[in-house]
Amino acid sequence: MSVAGKGHVRWRHVLAGAALGAGFPAPALAQGARSLRMVTDWPENTPGLHSSAARFVRTVHDTTNGRIRIEIFPAGALVRPFESQDAVSAGVADMYHTFEVYFAGRSPAFHFFSAVAFGMTAAELFAWVHEGGGQALWDELTARFNTKSLLCSSTGSQMGGWFTREMDPDGFKALRYRMGVPGAEILRRLGATVVLLPGGEIMPALRSGAIDAAEWIGPWLDMAIGLHKTAAYYYYPGFHEPGTSLALGVNKSVWESLAPSDRRLFEVAAACEYSRSLGEFNLNNALALRKLRDEGIVQIRKFDDSLLRQFMAIGREVVAEIGSHDDLSRRIHASYQAFCASIMDWSDVAEGAFMNARRLG
Repeated sequence: MSVAGKGHVRWRHVLAGAALGAGFPAPALAQGARSLRMVTDWPENTPGLHSSAARFVRTVHDTTNGRIRIEIFPAGALVRPFESQDAVSAGVADMYHTFEVYFAGRSPAFHFFSAVAFGMTAAELFAWVHEGGGQALWDELTARFNTKSLLCSSTGSQMGGWFTREMDPDGFKALRYRMGVPGAEILRRLGATVVLLPGGEIMPALRSGAIDAAEWIGPWLDMAIGLHKTAAYYYYPGFHEPGTSLALGVNKSVWESLAPSDRRLFEVAAACEYSRSLGEFNLNNALALRKLRDEGIVQIRKFDDSLLRQFMAIGREVVAEIGSHDDLSRRIHASYQAFCASIMDWSDVAEGAFMNARRLG
């Protein structure tokens, strides 16, 4: 799901100017009413992404009978794409809805709360953050950037990507592949040339031959941008993002200014939206995958096991490097890995084994 952008630092220059105060009015707070601004890194009306942020906004509005109003700005409307964290940290906006891997240039540890190659599923990540100590570590990380983050949406498991030709175990050498980090680093070490493109630029690049393969999200949104019309082979699993999670980030001063009951409301609404969006993606991905199978034009293939073993071996190295950035990154990595090892055994015994058994009939 990652798109181009390394977390720009241009806001440091923007914020130095007087235009900040002139261009962005302070949030309104009068007679118990609150008006807040949310920026997202999604184009307006993007299904599953911008729509999930908008649903969170409606939940807060309706639950408070309009006492808390959140105005939502899609990518580019108030701030440029991928500058959402800078804007919220500085108080230009009050909150963001985004994929925090976009901020990995500031701290690679953001990966652990968003997506890790061969890491936790959406349900497992939710358990770690809410019940396994992950939220406290996340709070420590985001405090460095004057924000407070909550899990707010999830795309669930993703796909491995679209290819213009059938793959073989050595097929990544010299392959031009659109993929975001950290999966991109795995492919680079296998010899691929990896490029980062926004979703809207993927189809033209595939069609023109500028790239040979690309991943975006899953069948629902991949088909929405027309990738099934440009590549004949669709591979799974999405080893790079097994349970992609999106975050609600709130300016720390704004968060602390909320009444305890309103902070609790945000926490509950965000958790609810995480579950709701995961259900939405699972349903629509299932319908889109069935449509692809019924049409019979696209070949849906599983990555060869030998290739997946290569992905996993390299992925362990990459994740270990991500988790060695500084002391906090090491503590987050240790907590993530310990929880993942523990819950993975239960997941295999419970849901994994059941799903295999369900196929027997």
